[in-house]
Amino acid sequence: MRFGIIGCGRIARNHVSALRAVAGVEVTAVADVDGQRARAFAAEHGVPDAFEAVDDMFAGGLEAVSICTPHGAHEAGVLAAARHRVHVLCEKPVALDVAQAGRMVAAAEAAGVRFGVVFQRRFWPAAQRIRAAIEDGSLGAPVAGGIVARLNRDADYYAEPWRGRQASEGGGVLMTQVIHHIDLLRWFMGPAVWVSGRCATLVPRAGIDVEDTAGAVIGFRSGAIATVQAGTTFQPGLGVHVWVSDAQGRTAGVMEYPEGVGSADVWPRPGAEVGDLPLGAIHEHLVPYHARQIADFVAAVREGREPAVTGRDAVRSLEIVEAVYESSRSGTAVRLAGH
Repeated sequence: MRFGIIGCGRIARNHVSALRAVAGVEVTAVADVDGQRARAFAAEHGVPDAFEAVDDMFAGGLEAVSICTPHGAHEAGVLAAARHRVHVLCEKPVALDVAQAGRMVAAAEAAGVRFGVVFQRRFWPAAQRIRAAIEDGSLGAPVAGGIVARLNRDADYYAEPWRGRQASEGGGVLMTQVIHHIDLLRWFMGPAVWVSGRCATLVPRAGIDVEDTAGAVIGFRSGAIATVQAGTTFQPGLGVHVWVSDAQGRTAGVMEYPEGVGSADVWPRPGAEVGDLPLGAIHEHLVPYHARQIADFVAAVREGREPAVTGRDAVRSLEIVEAVYESSRSGTAVRLAGH
C-alpha cells in the first residue's frame, strides 16, 4: 500500500518508522507547507517524492495518507484526502473541537474512505488483556475506573510555536497527552454520558494559555463512574495509571512508566530508571504499537471493514475532553450529546 505523509515534523519521523515496520506498506511521498522542509525530510528518510501542495501529492496515485500536522491542520488534511478518495490515518487529537471532527467524519464517510485515528496505546498487550477480560467475563463490566496522569513537559517542549496555545493546540494536558488514556478508559468502560470537571494553568510559562492541570468525573451509560486527575507539572514525571474495577472489586490497570511503556504492573518494574525519558525515546517505545495499528488499518482497507480506531471513536474521546473544558468554564456538569 502506497502511503503519503502530510507534515514533516517530529511526529512524521515516527510515522515513517511505524509505516515501514508493516509488510506491504511503502512511504512514497511527503508534503509540507514548507517545501524546503518537505524536500529535506524526503532526502533524510529516503522518500521518493516531496511536495509543497497536498493536491499535487495526491495526484501521484496514493492509496492512503498519514496526517502528521499540528492539530489545527488535521481537518484540512483529512478533507483533502476525502476529496481525492484516499484512505486517511490521522494523528490524535482528531481535531481542535467536535465540530471540526464531525465535518471530517462526514467527509470521509461521504467519500467512502476509511478514516482512522492514532491511539496506539490500545495495542499495548496489557490494554488488550484488560479489554479481552471484560469481553470474556473474567473481569466483570466495570463499575468504577480512573486515570491518574503525573507528567512533565518542560520549556523545550513548548518551544514549538503552535504548542501551548489554545488557538493552535486546542488544549493542554487533556487534549494532547491524556486524550490517549481517556480513549483507553472509554474503550474499557463504554459510552460516556456526563462529565463534570475543572481545568487550570498552575505553573506560569510565557505564552502558554492551555491547562497544565485538570480534574474530572465521568459518568457512563452503564452507571459506572470514573475519575480523571491529570497534570504536566510533575518533576520528574511519574507516568500514567489507568484502572477499572468490577462489581466484585476485581481491578485491572495499565501503568505507563516510563512514559511510552505500558505494563500491567501498578508500580515501576525493579531497576527501572528514575526520571523522564527524552520525548524521542517515548515515541520510539510506541513505534511497535503504532505499527500494529497501521497493520490493522491496512487490513481494514483491504478487507473493507472499519479500522480498530475510527474517526467516530476519536470524536467520542474528544467529546469528553471538550465537555471537561465546558464544565470547567460553566461550573456545572455537561451532558454529552448523542449518548
